Amino acid sequence: MFNGKSDLLTAENSAIILVDHQPQMLFGVQSADRQTIINNTVALAKTAKVFNAPIILTTVAAESFSGPIHPHIQDVFPNQKPIDRTNMNSWEDENFVSAVKQTGRKKLIMAALWTEVCLAFPTVSAIKDGYEVYIVTDASGGTTTEAHDMAVQRMIQAGAIPVTWMSVLLEYQRDWAHQETYDAVLEIAMQHGGAYGTGIVYAQTMFGGHE
Repeated sequence: MFNGKSDLLTAENSAIILVDHQPQMLFGVQSADRQTIINNTVALAKTAKVFNAPIILTTVAAESFSGPIHPHIQDVFPNQKPIDRTNMNSWEDENFVSAVKQTGRKKLIMAALWTEVCLAFPTVSAIKDGYEVYIVTDASGGTTTEAHDMAVQRMIQAGAIPVTWMSVLLEYQRDWAHQETYDAVLEIAMQHGGAYGTGIVYAQTMFGGHE
């Protein structure tokens, strides 16, 4: 049990939030491979779509400085317009907070660029306001490895729970007998899951593998 929170994530008790995955923000990332971060963020977006979990997309100064949300993320939700802000802390934007409240969820799964600013600030603020925040560390990136790591430590100390995109996907699926999402989950894993995804392709191709 972590801080008294023992119930697992489901598509019915959580919302996924992607903050500022934009060109100008990505340019500054040095804590991890940039393409890997985008790969992981797209996988997280696809997870929300497959399980019909609420998702919030938000950008900062999209038209004047930072550019649009990454097109591969937008392609997953082509009809959803990101909430654009001026605030570095999205929790200080009324439209963003209103969108969070409209989901009706108290568990927030958040990823952002940069970790030390656009993830840390709203995470600390949301926790103070009574939300449980799960930070997706491998779909977030900082200006340096130290900046990313120190921000993650800061958020954990504030009560955040660190997760990865794959853990969210499999926590949502939970049981391979859930056939309504089985094929789509495997497809996400094959497209974005690296060695695990390659293993699925191999098992299916060579042996007709099935969980």
